[in-house]
Amino acid sequence: MSTQVEENKETAGKPAAKRPARPKKPNGQWKIDGREPLNKNEIDKAEDNGLNVRARIDETYSKEGFASIAEADLHGRFRWWGLYTQRKPGIDGGRTAKLEPHELEDEYFMMRIRTDGGKLSLEQLRTIAQISNDFARGSADLTDRQNIQLHWVEIENVPEIWRRLESVGMQTTEACGDVPRGFLGSPVAGIAADELIDPTSAIEEITRRYIGDPSLSNLPRKYKTAITGHPSQDVVHEINDCSFVAVDHPEHGIGYDLWVGGALSVVPRFAERLGAWVHPDQVVDVWLGVTEIFRDYGYRRLRNKARMKFLLADWGPEKLRDVLETEYLGYLLADGPPPPKPAVAGDHVGIHQQKDGKYYIGTTLVAGRASGTLLHQIADLAEQYGLDRIRLTPHQKILVLDVDEADVEKVVAGLDALGLSSRKDLFRRSVMACTGIEFCKLAIVETKQTAIDAVTRLEEKLADIDLPHPISLHLNGCPNSCARIQTADIGLKGQIVTTDDGEQVPGFQVHVGGGLASKDRDEAGLGRTVRGLKVTVDGLEEYVEKIVRRFLDGRSEDETFSQWAHRVDEEELK
Repeated sequence: MSTQVEENKETAGKPAAKRPARPKKPNGQWKIDGREPLNKNEIDKAEDNGLNVRARIDETYSKEGFASIAEADLHGRFRWWGLYTQRKPGIDGGRTAKLEPHELEDEYFMMRIRTDGGKLSLEQLRTIAQISNDFARGSADLTDRQNIQLHWVEIENVPEIWRRLESVGMQTTEACGDVPRGFLGSPVAGIAADELIDPTSAIEEITRRYIGDPSLSNLPRKYKTAITGHPSQDVVHEINDCSFVAVDHPEHGIGYDLWVGGALSVVPRFAERLGAWVHPDQVVDVWLGVTEIFRDYGYRRLRNKARMKFLLADWGPEKLRDVLETEYLGYLLADGPPPPKPAVAGDHVGIHQQKDGKYYIGTTLVAGRASGTLLHQIADLAEQYGLDRIRLTPHQKILVLDVDEADVEKVVAGLDALGLSSRKDLFRRSVMACTGIEFCKLAIVETKQTAIDAVTRLEEKLADIDLPHPISLHLNGCPNSCARIQTADIGLKGQIVTTDDGEQVPGFQVHVGGGLASKDRDEAGLGRTVRGLKVTVDGLEEYVEKIVRRFLDGRSEDETFSQWAHRVDEEELK
């Protein structure tokens, strides 16, 4: 007993011994933890490269039908060829999180067609239009990734769709999946009179070499690239995994500033500069190096931590640049200056002179909603005036290139007759919407038609006002921010909301005051959220009208909507 008392006296007042630290779980970084797959997605990718599923689609699934498709192919590898099952009609948004994927999905597919840099010839546009009419019930949506998405595609028709696309130099290869997805490129590359450098050759070379390359077809998750040589910085570089932005170096001349690690979704993070100036001849090698860093060091254990932004957050730009230069490039990059503030608007809406003296016309397609018929009509109009080049933008817009000065007004009138406005309209110009509940299995609310209806009514309700600058309105059907809600003046995140009467209805959480670098703001910033600020779908136009009028009444001289939204009290935003 006395011995025990003495021991207690000796230990009294001393801190308890620390438990040994638990060993950290591996993050699935190939160069550190090895290649043992740590979740089902990684197991499926290790068992068979996603690119290999094409042969099974051609030889088996298209002949034996939807029921023959293996689960790992249907819900995984099909994405490597731009295919997702679409949502079954009639399932309301309140059930999205309650049902299993197979309960939500239909036996039809969304197909995403790559248009790297947004470039289309009339032959390509007509081919997509005819595919839409023949195999996709006339559907066609322009995305904010410069792609075109079709719906209602049946597995039996996929090989014929591929044959038609490939006959005109197009593809769906790696349009989705854990791969380098479609490249954002300046839609005015090679034609803009104020362009610093044309990035077309870099985009084409990377695409030719590495899209469909098995060595890059198993990344931790999706990987997005943007390249621009235009002073408007028109490719939303702040929210891409790897971006190149034209800059004039005081010693080396025109090259690119390198940005890494941007993405939105539920954990938004802007890309950071690595402080490196990239010579035009180095772009392909630098892109490959950054991509291989993501492949080799990116986190694979948890899907929600598997984007480049999380690696950059842990490493910082200095370490990432050091690893890029020492382990992957084998040479040092020159230090470089940041790009200046954008000088002009980056959506390219309106009439603009090209460097060759001709004109391009930027038109607004509300919320990206098109159709096979409309694409044919655009091609017919362009052909009527001897035109052959179309561009898609990262803002769900369409550009018609190479218009003679004498034909500009006639082409503008023809586009207007098709519902494509080249005027700088109040909201039409700056509205975007994701796919929404109509086709997306993750969505909670309808977005496309909601956006179209809202724009129509808002332009009527606010016809008496004159905005000092466009106010962007982005609608997203779920929290994943495909429509970039955190970087809109008014961003709407779809959810079920409760009315004052206690009824649960489709609606939105509101973000206000977000934006990317533009001529109206110095740098990117996230929108402000206000506790309890939600609107129903039916109350959307009333809310937007109210807040726009408050802004116009309460703004100080030269104050933008974003500045006002971040300055005022919360009550002003409700």
